[in-house]
Amino acid sequence: MGFGSPLHWLILIAVIVLLFGSGRVSTMMGDVAKGIKSFKKGLAEEDEPTPPRRLTDERTIDSAPRATEAPAERGAAPETDRH
Repeated sequence: MGFGSPLHWLILIAVIVLLFGSGRVSTMMGDVAKGIKSFKKGLAEEDEPTPPRRLTDERTIDSAPRATEAPAERGAAPETDRH
């Protein structure tokens, strides 16, 4: 009695039906079938190229320093942890 024997599969299916009930098993199998159909449909559809997206709001760059920065901090390099 190996893993592929028909008697093994019959016992396994009987245990699953007893644990979950026939209604729940049939619902799960229907959901699996819907998922497979949806997957195949997604593979069959051709991907149409999408146009490049553009920003809708225009942003301006302010060249003046912010008031919270001190003049010495602007030119200093950021400190990094050196381990």
